[in-house]
Amino acid sequence: MESPLFSIVTITFNAEATLPATLQSVECQTFTDYEYLVVDGASTDGTVALARASRVVTSVTSEPDRGLYDAMNKGLHRATGRYLIFLNAGDALHSPDTLQKIARSIEKTDADIVYGETALVDARRHFIAMRRLQAPEVLTVKSFRMGMLVCHQAFIVRRAIAPDYDLRYRYSADYDWCIRCMQVARTMTNTHETLIDYLNEGVTTANRKASLRERYDIMCRYYGTVPTFLRHLWFAVRFAFARLTGRE
Repeated sequence: MESPLFSIVTITFNAEATLPATLQSVECQTFTDYEYLVVDGASTDGTVALARASRVVTSVTSEPDRGLYDAMNKGLHRATGRYLIFLNAGDALHSPDTLQKIARSIEKTDADIVYGETALVDARRHFIAMRRLQAPEVLTVKSFRMGMLVCHQAFIVRRAIAPDYDLRYRYSADYDWCIRCMQVARTMTNTHETLIDYLNEGVTTANRKASLRERYDIMCRYYGTVPTFLRHLWFAVRFAFARLTGRE
């Protein structure tokens, strides 16, 4: 049996309130050559029942895990599709023809990585703004020196080149994962489309600080300690100047 083009993977834990929008965005797709895996971390609410009731979900597993990226590794290992799409509970495919647009781009380019833009939405699915960091016209490994320029959900990778997520990172393993994918990718192509609606729930200050520390460590690892320090020093100077001049 031929593998589907896409493996869509959604990680859940007590996501009863946010999962319906994600499921609906997959259910309304005009392109149907995909499998849809829901990997749940032993939820105690109605998350698993919602996933199992969906007509498009291929597989639901529910068991304790060691965190988000451990669950994502489980999804990666169970996937059989040629390309991976990680779609968090609460996030959604942007429009009914999103998968069709990605598939068309793959058909034209046979790229190892296909990417696009991300829109931020609130809990009522109202548009807030486009993501501040925009996808570059031409993506290379060096692009991520400036941060995660492509949202993880809008970063579609050929499964054959995808490594496991590094569990030493609790908050930013996706940033590290994307860099490692780009290191081995032969070609990467920009769809020039908005692919994802990202639920802008915000993060706690403690988690944000921990995430930024991890990202700094990852930048040092791949791009060098001194260049990373100097780049962040320039960011700090630019931010301070903007505050002083009222341009922030």
